[in-house]
Amino acid sequence: MKLNYRRTVFIGMAFLSISAFWQMYDNIIPMILKNSFDLGETVTGVIMAADNILALFLLPFFGALSDRTDTRIGKRMPFILTGTVLATGFLLLLPVADNRRNLPLFIAVLFMVLLSMGLYRSPSVALMPDLTPGPLRSKGNAVINLMGAVGGVYSLIMIRLLVGAGTTPDYFPLFLSIGLLMILCVAILFFTVREKELLREMAPEEGSGAADAAGAGSKALPPEVKRSLIFMLLSIALWFIAYNAVTTAFSRYATHVWGLENGGYANCLMVATVAAIVSYIPIGILSSHIGRKKTILIGVAILTFCYLCAAFYSAYHVTMNLFFGIIGFAWAAINVNSFPMVVEISAAGDVGKYTGYYYTFSMAAQVITPILSGYMLEHISYRTLFPYAVFFSALAFLTMLMVKHGDSRPEKRQSMLENFDVDD
Repeated sequence: MKLNYRRTVFIGMAFLSISAFWQMYDNIIPMILKNSFDLGETVTGVIMAADNILALFLLPFFGALSDRTDTRIGKRMPFILTGTVLATGFLLLLPVADNRRNLPLFIAVLFMVLLSMGLYRSPSVALMPDLTPGPLRSKGNAVINLMGAVGGVYSLIMIRLLVGAGTTPDYFPLFLSIGLLMILCVAILFFTVREKELLREMAPEEGSGAADAAGAGSKALPPEVKRSLIFMLLSIALWFIAYNAVTTAFSRYATHVWGLENGGYANCLMVATVAAIVSYIPIGILSSHIGRKKTILIGVAILTFCYLCAAFYSAYHVTMNLFFGIIGFAWAAINVNSFPMVVEISAAGDVGKYTGYYYTFSMAAQVITPILSGYMLEHISYRTLFPYAVFFSALAFLTMLMVKHGDSRPEKRQSMLENFDVDD
């Protein structure tokens, strides 16, 4: 059984467009709120948190709704096409509201953009496990993550090329470039991936996405499988609480504790990002040989160790780049395998709903941790950042040990020599 990389790349087009949007959103929207509308940091933070709060409700709802949808073009594709068209249309109204300095219009359009993105995020992510056999989903998710990284890089390049000088430039060319990419990506997806036909082809090969075939085809999970799901979702929330605290507060930590200035902290984050990108495919291959759970546990253990080491640094040293490179590798090990484990646990026909569960817990963590870690940074000390991350990542390791379902089962090779083969 081998992964169809060509098809998986086409499936990943939707996630590429989504990642391009969020990269642009996280970089540009706060600048508009601050420079164009003169909003303070607190109000800006509340507005920027709206996407995560909306995601808590929208992603499980639309994921489950897509599970029950049946159309001529499939069950996920209608949501992907509709959401992309709506999101692109509203996206192009944002720079219009910005140029007119019309805050009520800007906020109203921003809400519609977030609603439109929420419409198809879960269905687009669920498409990969729908069309990929269970044992190959870690490899498939590695490709999807790599596609997302390409989308993020595209946005950064467009920001560099199309954002003019001054505090209030015209962002319309940038927003147009993102909108065109979104339409192009989803058009490629629609014309190359025949969802309905592929689902029929998949049916004899894999009739269910459920883990361990325990209760496959039923909506209710057996108690022991449900217990694994709960611990899996808790683990996801815990390692996101740890990781997101570091990525969110690192610029302030590096400035206050290590004395880095003029964006010097960005080097560490860039090393972590590049390390994650180059690790995605090797991690997918590794997990197909040793299993998803072991790969995740290795990643969480490495994260905890690196956070612990970083806590002892009172000033920046070049070796921190090495630690952040290892952190990038460890995060890839977790990220590539955690989502496939959740959908592997899912009952047949519920992949969209369980995709929503995955995002509910990861988004909830990203709503909670900036507030909780920020309070500790402000009222106790900036030096609490890495001990905070150590605590929650160690908890994630313990909860992950309790997960007994959702792992991949590596295929048994026919001969010793086959163990040295690498799948295409």
